[in-house]
Amino acid sequence: MNTTSRRAFLKSSAVAVAATTWSGGVPSVVAAGANERIQLGIIGPGGMGMNLLRSFAPMPDVQVGWVCDPDENRARAAAREVEDRTGRPPRVVADLRRVLEDNSVDAVIIATPDHWHAPATILACDAGKHVYVEKPASHNLREGRLMIDAARKAKRVVQVGTQSRSSPHVLRAMELLKQGVIGDILVAKVWNSQLRRDIGHATPTRPPAELDFDLWLGPAPAVPYRSNLLHSQWRWFRAFGTGDMGNDGVHDIDIALWGLGVVSHPNRIVASGGKYFFDDDQEFPDTQTVIFEYGPPVVGGRPRQLIFEQRIWSPYVQEGHENGNAFYGTKGYMILGKGGGWQIFGPRNQPGESMKGTVNSQAHHRNFLECLRTGALPNADIEIGHLSSSLCHLGNIATQTGRALTFDPVKERFKGDSTATRLLHRQYRKGHWAVPVGAS
Repeated sequence: MNTTSRRAFLKSSAVAVAATTWSGGVPSVVAAGANERIQLGIIGPGGMGMNLLRSFAPMPDVQVGWVCDPDENRARAAAREVEDRTGRPPRVVADLRRVLEDNSVDAVIIATPDHWHAPATILACDAGKHVYVEKPASHNLREGRLMIDAARKAKRVVQVGTQSRSSPHVLRAMELLKQGVIGDILVAKVWNSQLRRDIGHATPTRPPAELDFDLWLGPAPAVPYRSNLLHSQWRWFRAFGTGDMGNDGVHDIDIALWGLGVVSHPNRIVASGGKYFFDDDQEFPDTQTVIFEYGPPVVGGRPRQLIFEQRIWSPYVQEGHENGNAFYGTKGYMILGKGGGWQIFGPRNQPGESMKGTVNSQAHHRNFLECLRTGALPNADIEIGHLSSSLCHLGNIATQTGRALTFDPVKERFKGDSTATRLLHRQYRKGHWAVPVGAS
């Protein structure tokens, strides 16, 4: 791709984003003056949250006023990081309600475990805060719909942390697919192929002194603390995470959905898988194949298919990419790796256009901040994030139940399967202050 065409593409993409309108009304903007700082609170500043902190904190138009984590050691480490990078110490707190009570806070970054994504986002919107929430957007499908409702009602920007939505090489690939470079795309494939580690078996024990475990649990059902639950390993337990399909797979699922050109839930889901490799406490599959079918009416009037493959025990790459996408069209195909680039192949495997690139996380963060100032729809708006995250939930449910499922994309319910439908939402701790209204 030559420099001139790339510049023209990026310019046109920026114009397209700025021109997007909100179905729920224009959101309130913040810090309208060019020299005013956007006041941020960082909720969950460990792991990915620390990476987000390191990206946002040094920005000249941002001030991180709060860091919040129920683990005191993590919260203090995050506060030191902010002060080292900005010279300004933030306030430190364990309970996110203290952050949301501060009227000076414009927006919050939510990088908590999955089970807190929706409750924290909804509480933040209700408190008048804009939200950048990590992927997957929700812990279950019902919560995703409530997040959209909360964002639209409060007229707040909610950006989901699927950074490929703001990465130039992925934007260019999606533009070419939309233009029909490989014809009509009927099938997209996603693979999540990498080597994870065994988390072992653990018995309940007392939580460490620095951790407010009850606060960490939040509205999820109370369970005993165990050493292989915190930190980061919570994602392998159904009460708190969404498995690797929701953890890492969602990034490439989001790209597949985008390139396939569908803007609804699937009609039918078929899945197979289980724990083929690990003998540990993980509750989600380490091996999984899910097929999503989109029946008419869809874009172009033809059915579409999205295939997800997961092998989190395999120390090799597939089609040149550890995690990646393939788009199969009537005139060719595209192989895409968000962390490397893409290549188009025409009839008889004739090589076509290609482009190198890596995920541009800071561009995604800047897009969020720009939307706070302009009221534009962000690149990974919560409605987009809901569709992508829902595929993870639907795929996990189909794998767990072991049967083909028919889904109503409008009512967001399975047809003729009350057991599967119950898995679209979750059980909460009765009476907990963070349980979203209407979630059960």
